Amino acid sequence: MEMNLPNKLTLARVIAVPIFVILYVMNLKILAFLVFIAASITDLLDGKIARKYNLVTNFGKIMDPLADKILVYSAFCLMIENGLVQAWMLIVILAREFAVSGMRTVAAAEGIVVAADIFGKLKTVFQMIAVPLLILFGAFAEVHPFLDNAIFWLGEIALWISVIMTIISGINYIVKNKSVFSM
Repeated sequence: MEMNLPNKLTLARVIAVPIFVILYVMNLKILAFLVFIAASITDLLDGKIARKYNLVTNFGKIMDPLADKILVYSAFCLMIENGLVQAWMLIVILAREFAVSGMRTVAAAEGIVVAADIFGKLKTVFQMIAVPLLILFGAFAEVHPFLDNAIFWLGEIALWISVIMTIISGINYIVKNKSVFSM
């Protein structure tokens, strides 16, 4: 398998996860934030480059969304410990991911493509907004408490919207693709 630039970017995102985790656990919030943002940017770039230059590969199709999930859900797991994310929220998010992934696998075996919908895309966007904001919470507490509180509430709002979009998109996938369950 050839490692083209989009695949290298995807792999870099996977490699960034343990670095992010270590920085977060060490309470190096700004550095953890920067690593998360850099990894998120690779997500934007790899898909655009792959499509623009016809570099789409099976590795990229599988690893790109998986790398995103590993990055975001690692952050959510870490944030459960300090109360920024409720455990039930991550359970809802993971249940939806497993259900949709399972449905896509069954559908793919039958030659059916289960495409992403707008709610799933919105879920991802709000997760990618929530995580960096919640990472930064506490980083400015001593120098600017108002800014720190604003960061927290914006992150919480984005998190709640992502959970709502998770539920809506999960229901939408099931309703739109109920034929997959009868295979």
